[in-house]
Amino acid sequence: MLAPVAEDLARVDALIGARLDSDVALVREVARYIVASGGKRLRPALLLLACRALGYGGEARLQLAAVVEFIHTATLLHDDVVDESHLRRGRSTANAAFGNAAAVLVGDFLYSRAFQMMVELDDMRVMQVLAEATNTIAGGEVLQLMGSHDPEVDETRYLEVIRRKTAKLFEASARLGAVLARSGAAVETGLADYGVHVGTAFQLIDDVLDYSGDAATIGKSLGDDLAEGKPTLPLIYAMRCGSAEQAAVVRSAISTGGREDFGAVLGVIRATGALEYARAAAQREAETAARSIAALPASESKDCLLELASFSVTRRS
Repeated sequence: MLAPVAEDLARVDALIGARLDSDVALVREVARYIVASGGKRLRPALLLLACRALGYGGEARLQLAAVVEFIHTATLLHDDVVDESHLRRGRSTANAAFGNAAAVLVGDFLYSRAFQMMVELDDMRVMQVLAEATNTIAGGEVLQLMGSHDPEVDETRYLEVIRRKTAKLFEASARLGAVLARSGAAVETGLADYGVHVGTAFQLIDDVLDYSGDAATIGKSLGDDLAEGKPTLPLIYAMRCGSAEQAAVVRSAISTGGREDFGAVLGVIRATGALEYARAAAQREAETAARSIAALPASESKDCLLELASFSVTRRS
């Protein structure tokens, strides 16, 4: 799926390593730890594929691919502190390894380095897209925090959090391909819509895997969302469609958090078909994403974008 941009991604990784360097020893140490943890690099790959699909091969694409990965990693560092997470991608989170203060401050370093790099490109449109994206993401994180331990969060509000918190950077990554290629408004909008729907599908499946995945495969403990009191779609659907008794089990678990009720909640989720409902929602998002780029000319890169949309639903990690 990412073969056409594999060489570009290797160059982006090298650039990430170089631009993470700092004369502050702890920043270097935490940064190296983060780089070693890997990651799918989906957002940089999305930007690179969009550029390739539109025939843009300028060096700016590599710099922006590194920028979106820095922004993404900064959000993860801050998220893990807020959620008190201890495991990501199969290893200890940065906050678990170095402490909350170091994780927050290195996240701030990554944000500021990302903005240094985007300013170097001296492109106001690029800066507008990324400034809006980071602001929207921050608002989404606060909105999610406000809904923590709240069983009254409904599907509409849940989807709003996803659009802001997760899908926005997918949207910006795809849109930037069109911005760099100086494409028309219709192409830019189509790619941005593609990014929104792929990002939404990706998060929906993340929420499904929290109740159905294999811990070793997904790289985190099952039930993390429940432990943090997050009302995700499987829980929202189970409360809406289950019996009064089933809904009460889920409501109580969201309100109190923790893992004590994980088994009972999982039983309700399975009995109500909540995971199938969430997967079907993700599939609709992927299909909408594919339609959004129908106007792009046929190419290997367009095929990869379509495959990425499918992968967002079928993935197991």
